[in-house]
Amino acid sequence: MTAGKKIKGRKQHIATDTQGHLLHVKVHAANIHDTTIGGQVFEQALEKYPSLKGALFDAGYRGTTVKYVKNILGKIAEVSSRIIDSWAVLPTRWVVERSLAWFNGSRRLSKDYEISISSEENFIMITHSMILLKRLT
Repeated sequence: MTAGKKIKGRKQHIATDTQGHLLHVKVHAANIHDTTIGGQVFEQALEKYPSLKGALFDAGYRGTTVKYVKNILGKIAEVSSRIIDSWAVLPTRWVVERSLAWFNGSRRLSKDYEISISSEENFIMITHSMILLKRLT
């Protein structure tokens, strides 16, 4: 999971599987910190997909989110860390960022056209569905 701060005043949090397919999306006001909302996003994804065993979080979620997932939800929570010595591709770290990049191709998500948060969440899900349908052809 990772947060995507693309729109002034809003943050987007998405939960994906290891392939980058969207499991859950949450859009909220930017004044809520990532560590307080991250556990709730994973919990909502867990309600949809109870077979989830754990999550790999970005470093921005360490602390409150990891404690919540481990202690309250009883699931595995790992924080991906950066390699300090040299540059290297970390495949599990970039899965969510790649999914957010796929959404940038949508004209509707490129700017803040939406008034309500729920419509933005729905357009993210529609965009992901369109991406999957294009891959079938």
